[in-house]
Order: sequence, then structure tokens, then C-alpha cells
Amino acid sequence: MKKEIREAVCDEALHLEAYRFEGLVQPFPNHFHEYYVIGYIEEGERALSCRNQTYTVRKGDLLLFGPGDSHACTQSGGTALSYRSLNLSEAVMLELAEEVTGRRVPPVFSRNVTTGEEAACCFCTLHRQIMEGYTGFDKEENLLLLVSLLLRRYCQPFSGSPPADGDGLERACAFMEQHYAEHISLEQICRSSGFSKSALLRAFTRSKGVTPYRYLETVRIGKAKKLLEQGVPPVAAAQRTGFSDQSHFTGYFSRFIGLTPGAYQEIFKEGKTDGFTK
Repeated sequence: MKKEIREAVCDEALHLEAYRFEGLVQPFPNHFHEYYVIGYIEEGERALSCRNQTYTVRKGDLLLFGPGDSHACTQSGGTALSYRSLNLSEAVMLELAEEVTGRRVPPVFSRNVTTGEEAACCFCTLHRQIMEGYTGFDKEENLLLLVSLLLRRYCQPFSGSPPADGDGLERACAFMEQHYAEHISLEQICRSSGFSKSALLRAFTRSKGVTPYRYLETVRIGKAKKLLEQGVPPVAAAQRTGFSDQSHFTGYFSRFIGLTPGAYQEIFKEGKTDGFTK
């Protein structure tokens, strides 16, 4: 079996994260991110589900996830996964979109899986530059070129129309984002949103693609990431973000981020940008 490698780099100049995984066989259960993810399959085959569609992703495929796009994937075939990704916050993507289009509108990807030699080549060049700590200004040019290609070919016009459940969902999300560090119940979320329990579950799975609990755990992971970036020890980060215990936190973090909390924190210590091998 191919040796498993997991590397992560935080590029302070571009304000994004780059991940590189090789030899992965672990499944990733249904979840979402609060940021944009641009990924590239270098090797292997996976069964991917996203936004009520299923895909078989293979070598050469680009994966495009926006904030809130719930997705899951499992190993298929006999070859382990080799995968690279770039993670961009909503704020960074908004700035790039405005730079490219002149409109300050959050991009919405029209598809989650695609192929495109030009975009893939641009992605791989940029990813390599980031992983190697390259500092030339053409790295920023490559980022703008990549985003320009993606916006032009794989994005749909932004629609500000909320779903019918929009107000209640926003109240439920706001409640969880405010009280994520506490032990909260489904009943409390229902009271904040005006939904019954069954209506809340239906609304979340229909509009968000995940259950309210999975949404809450994802919020907690996002908050924990920020604490780890600031140097807060993993034990304290777990306590301050509402996880029941350290093992729960470590397991959940690893399942959805692909790195342990300690390994994730390493990339932010004293400007460290080298990877690590498992």
C-alpha cells in the first residue's frame, strides 16, 4: 500500500491554505465547509455526493465547492486517493471576484465536478508554488488567472432570493453560531427559529444539505480552527468550542479537515510552512 502523506501550508501572502494528500483511503462523511474549496484529483477514484447529485471522480477532475455545499466521498476502485486542494475564505474569494469581474458578488459554482486542461494546469502550477514557498508575484497572477477561468466557465449568476424557509433558517443558524460553545438542544434551536423539530430537520436537509447537528459541529470546527491558528492548545480549543471531550474533537476534526488538530496547528507555528508525513 502506498505510504500515506498529508501536507498543509498556510500562504500568508495570498491568505489561503493549500493541502496535499497522498495514499488516502479514509472516507469523508457528509459535511460542508465555511469556505471555498478548489480541489484536483491526481490519482485514485472516489464516489462523491454533493447537492443531491452523485459523481465518480477520477484523475484529472477538478472539484469545486462553495461555502455550505454539503458533500461526502468514499473510496472506489483499488487505487488510493492523491488529492490537492486550495481553501479560500469567503472574504478572499469576494475580493478576487471583484478584481476579476468588477462586481462584489459571491461566486456560485454551477457544477461541483468538471474537467478542464487549462484550469487544471493553472491550479497545479499555483499549488506547487504555494507548497514550495515560492514568493514571486506571478503566484498572485496564477491565482487571479485560476479564479478568472473558474468564474467564466463554471459559475452561475448570483441570486439573492432566499428559500421559503429563509428567515427561520437564518434564525436557527444565527442561534447556533452565537451559542456554539454551549450545550444546546434541538428544542432551543426550534424555539429560536419558530420551526417544529420535524420541520427544522426538513428545512435544513432541503436547504443546507446537512442536519442541524452537523451544521453546529461544522461551526464548532471552524471556530476551533481559528483558535488553533492563534496558538491555543488543542485541549483548550476543544473546551472553548463546545466539544464534549478531546477524543470527540480530534476524531471530528480529522474526519472533516483531514488533519489532526495538532498537525493543523503546526503549519501556523513561527511561520512554519513545511509539510508533515504520516
